Amino acid sequence: MPLAIFDLDDTLIAGDSDHAWGQFLVSKHLVDEKTFKVQNDHFFQQYQQGVLDVDAYLAFSCAPLAQISPVALDQLQAEFMRAVIAPMILPLGLARIAQHRKQGDFVMIITATLDVITGPIAHALGVETLLAPVAEIKEGRYTGAVKGIATLGQGKVDRLNLWLKDQPYDLSGSTFYSDSRNDIPLLSLVDYPVCVDPDDVLRAHARTQDWPVISLREPSQGPA
Repeated sequence: MPLAIFDLDDTLIAGDSDHAWGQFLVSKHLVDEKTFKVQNDHFFQQYQQGVLDVDAYLAFSCAPLAQISPVALDQLQAEFMRAVIAPMILPLGLARIAQHRKQGDFVMIITATLDVITGPIAHALGVETLLAPVAEIKEGRYTGAVKGIATLGQGKVDRLNLWLKDQPYDLSGSTFYSDSRNDIPLLSLVDYPVCVDPDDVLRAHARTQDWPVISLREPSQGPA
């Protein structure tokens, strides 16, 4: 059963869920509006430029979770999904997932964004297997720390290889979809790399490697 692996942000959804979550927390006055917004924008720009300090980013992303009760967090996640994420979900992305399932492929998502943010999104997309940074929970509350491998850049390859050790799958016939220069290591590893609405660096790299470039967005949502 070949793997069909998808990046999430700006691939299956039309936006970045991590940055959007930060904006959402600001709008709810759950973080310091000025300093948090500046840092949130800064890490997002680092990611787009391919120079993200992943440890600092994850510490920043996790810190607010430790200040929110589990009940309140559940309510926030539901509102975030309804108001922010649902409009971002790309019908053509859902269609591509369905196509791979019809072919008999095993569909999964791998993302650099925290599992507490992306878990509900993967569920909404109908994808059960998600590899993402794991926000640590102790005694029913988030601690503000992250467990395990950060799934960014080479970290996506390392985390996927660790996951494969306990699975009946390998990378034979595998496909990976991504928009980002940060994902060149995993795109280079699979049999069928697919660049989805790629950034400029990935688009140029795809040209040199003869990788396919596609769009999963409608014309009104921006060019490929």
